[in-house]
Amino acid sequence: MKLALALGGGAGLGWAHIGVLHALKARGVTVDAVSGTSIGAVAAVCLAADRVNVLEDIARSINGRQVLRFLDIDPRKGSVLGGRTVRNRLRTHFGHDNLQDLFIPVAVVAADIVSGEEVWITRGRVVEAVTASIAIPGVFPPVRRDGMILIDGGVVAPVPVRAVRALSKSPVLAVNLQGDYLRRAEATMPVEKRIMTPFRVGRAGISLLFSHLARQGLIIDPPDLEIAPAIGHIDVRDFTKAHQLIELGEAAVADNWSAIAALG
Repeated sequence: MKLALALGGGAGLGWAHIGVLHALKARGVTVDAVSGTSIGAVAAVCLAADRVNVLEDIARSINGRQVLRFLDIDPRKGSVLGGRTVRNRLRTHFGHDNLQDLFIPVAVVAADIVSGEEVWITRGRVVEAVTASIAIPGVFPPVRRDGMILIDGGVVAPVPVRAVRALSKSPVLAVNLQGDYLRRAEATMPVEKRIMTPFRVGRAGISLLFSHLARQGLIIDPPDLEIAPAIGHIDVRDFTKAHQLIELGEAAVADNWSAIAALG
């Protein structure tokens, strides 16, 4: 059974992709192409390079102290964080690897902040491509490439279905990390909460925005099947919940297996 995968963005929730990938492999699914946005791009290149286990080791080892090491503040680059630690970590595992040399075709999705267009990166250095795709506006610095200024692909393509269709004729399975909105709303804006701070309301509004952006994108470019792991109760900013998220990713495949198997 062959599938193409579109791995969505979602910051710390992205560790759920690891569980999805493990569960598909355990069931004999061959992935013949993959696309990824933001944290989904990290998972995509690790799959294409046959390094999902390396990504899992990193994810499971992250704790609060390690998260602090990524806080290299450098506002001169158009962002709060300089991104040096992230780039160094990527270089450790991908060095001078090129996307076109990986084991399966992969598209890393970013956005050109000048033209507003979705950008599919399928060739060139892995580190540069992924750094562009995870460049959350204002948080990590944008990447200049071929006259473009690239930022996080999640602002235009939270679940990059169209990008992977350009690489493969296989049925597309989309993994939407923004799909469990009701559970997220219950966690961020509980009805019984009487005090509604600006931060709480703003955070809930951003969650709603990204959920609807993902939904509209999937309506415009529908996959053959979408799965949305039940991860809405976990804060997208929390990168320390890998153990739980990997299990929930595996559960999403198990719960939807009959529909996934029908694609073959």
